Amino acid sequence: MPTQATRTPSSNSGSKLRSKSNLNVKTRNTKPKKEAELDNKTIQSIQKIFDSQKAKSLELRQSTPAERIEKLKKIQESILRNQTKIQEALRKDFNKSEAETDISEILPTIGESKDAIRHLKYWMKPQRVGTPMTMFGAISEIHYEPKGRVLIISPWNYPFHLAFAPILAAIAAGNTVILKPSEFTPATSKLTKYMLAEIFSEDEVAVLEGDFRVSGILNDLPFDHIFFTGSTHVGKIIMEKAAKNLTSVTLELGGKSPAVLTEEADIKHAAESIVWGKFLNAGQTCVAPDYLFVPESRKEEFIDAAKLAVNKYFGSNSENKSQSKDFCRIINARNYERVTGYVNEAVKQGAKIEMGGDFDAADNFISPTIVSGLPEHSRIMHDEIFGPVLPIMTYKDQSEVIDFINSKPKPLAMYIFAKAKDKIKNLLKSTSSGGAVINDVIIHLVNPNLPFGGVNHSGIGSYHGIFGFKQFSHERSVLKQAPISSIKMMYPPYTNFVKKMVALTTKFFL
Repeated sequence: MPTQATRTPSSNSGSKLRSKSNLNVKTRNTKPKKEAELDNKTIQSIQKIFDSQKAKSLELRQSTPAERIEKLKKIQESILRNQTKIQEALRKDFNKSEAETDISEILPTIGESKDAIRHLKYWMKPQRVGTPMTMFGAISEIHYEPKGRVLIISPWNYPFHLAFAPILAAIAAGNTVILKPSEFTPATSKLTKYMLAEIFSEDEVAVLEGDFRVSGILNDLPFDHIFFTGSTHVGKIIMEKAAKNLTSVTLELGGKSPAVLTEEADIKHAAESIVWGKFLNAGQTCVAPDYLFVPESRKEEFIDAAKLAVNKYFGSNSENKSQSKDFCRIINARNYERVTGYVNEAVKQGAKIEMGGDFDAADNFISPTIVSGLPEHSRIMHDEIFGPVLPIMTYKDQSEVIDFINSKPKPLAMYIFAKAKDKIKNLLKSTSSGGAVINDVIIHLVNPNLPFGGVNHSGIGSYHGIFGFKQFSHERSVLKQAPISSIKMMYPPYTNFVKKMVALTTKFFL
């Protein structure tokens, strides 16, 4: 049963609830032991797998579309065959419901696989591009070749989809893969390893479980590409280590993604969309709305609509929400304490809990929470929350919103709820984000025809669909010269005739 944190009263606080947080006080305050270094046997095993993928990566350069498609089909079949096991694993790891697992983990992964299977033959074809008149007769093409040995480091918040989606793209592009899944979701990691081992030998796709020490060993190896999904802090470490080997990187990070309601927005629709997107996966989503700007005159209307949406989705009181099978838990005690710490600190600084604020340390449960009146200097307005807490800020003029967003690092996503096209256009042109959605949240990432990724602090590179195939491919320029080359007319010695030809070319043909 949830307990209430230090908070101001709210209209839906429900009955008084007994605290269970003391059950974990001793354990959580214990200083963590220093982790031992990996033993030589484990390090040698990692090196052996990495070395074995060298020869395989060269072999895969010759693979045909049909061969790669067959592998993608096997992955897809395995996902469908193991759907119940995937649901069970996510339930064990952080109480995710079967329906939410299907919607947020399995459905988008199957979508990625089907898109790649449908289009891979075309993606792999050399793409003819134009050739300047100065090279008359020559043919120019772009060939997509595999980068080679790829390291994928997947996160815990969507441990299935964010492991398999990049794997599908890497396999489609013809690479070998070493996957390092998160140690915080052991059931899903174990199942992922089992599923991939049924399809691939370790010299093509290997899953290496373990903690940050395994990641550290892997990051020091000279991979041809590293694909990392996680925090900006760790992303900087990944990029720094990759630089030593001149390894290219894709960094799928996060940040504080804003949502903005304009004066004429449909409040009911906005509230239902934002509540769904914010509290999906208990807010542990990199593209979840991290804070909301609402016109001063419509704040209370939005809060009332949000309460109705939360009650509709998860139950009408704190006990219902804590027992809802459709609301998952915070991944571990450390993240629970981090998020509840944000809320308690904000309340002490004068913020008001408009909804929720019910916590249960024994179950890592945080109820859907809305907070207003936040001081700008509070940590909750600087750090990515990654939990089911939505700060609300009010504004009078749209310029206030734009100035605030631009004062922060560029976010992974931005959500605009508006009807006026000029306001939408102004917000888009005046700000920057990895992606943007108008009158909804999150759904842009399930469209394989849109690149998904961040910008600057929220990420480097993008994937999904053809963009994932290209991310794991080297775009090789190939020019086929004609039997009779016009370029030879410009070889030395540089006579007056050659100089005239250069002058004419510069004037008329460039």
